[in-house]
Amino acid sequence: MAGIFQRISTIFRAKADKALDRAEDPRETLDYSYQRQLDLLQKVRRGVADVATSRKRVELQASQLNAEVDKLTTQAQRALEQGREDLAREALTRKSGLQQQLGDLQAQHAQLQGEEEKLVRASTRLQAKVDAFRTRKETIKATYSAAEAQTRINEAFSGISEEMGDVGLAVQRAEDKTQEMQARAGAIDELLASGTLDDPSGTYKDDITRELDQLASTSQVEDELAALRAKVSGEIAPATKPAAPAIEGGAAAPKAQPAQQPVADEEGQS
Repeated sequence: MAGIFQRISTIFRAKADKALDRAEDPRETLDYSYQRQLDLLQKVRRGVADVATSRKRVELQASQLNAEVDKLTTQAQRALEQGREDLAREALTRKSGLQQQLGDLQAQHAQLQGEEEKLVRASTRLQAKVDAFRTRKETIKATYSAAEAQTRINEAFSGISEEMGDVGLAVQRAEDKTQEMQARAGAIDELLASGTLDDPSGTYKDDITRELDQLASTSQVEDELAALRAKVSGEIAPATKPAAPAIEGGAAAPKAQPAQQPVADEEGQS
């Protein structure tokens, strides 16, 4: 059972690493690292400022103690001048305590000054490192962006990019759909032409039917044309020659003479 859970855990870690690797952008990682270094540099600088502030505070305290020591020395001297040795001794005793405190402050000041110098040197080195990292970061980002653009261009030319793949699939689907519609239209035309399918509108005719209808129409036209020709010819040709019309204002036209009997008939009568 433990082996199964370990295997499942390994599989999940592998898949998670692979997903993170795909999601990781080196430019974002570099920017994040640079920001971390800037934060560290800012902390070092704040540390330098804090140490310098402490050193300055110690210097102020030492200055105040030096002023108190000088004051007690003056007071002891005046007490002796006035014959007050006891007051002079008390002033010198206080002066001794202040000098001891002053010695501690001086040691602390030296330590703080040493820490400040170390932090200043570390800050300087870190600043140089951050500047170098920034230059390197920008160079890497520019190189990565150029390589990414070149990769996308190459993928676009080769047609293996995701965007171009989607375009190619869309074109392929459109071509397949067009071919399918063309094949369907051709099949329906063939079925209508063969008579397998009836045309509900009655307007579809195959080639043979259209040719026969055209021949029948042409024959009917020729028959009607022949009939019209015959009718027109009959009306134009006269059955008898019409009489010459009388000439207005002149002599009447001579009447037709009767036909002369043949000679043989006259001899028979005599």
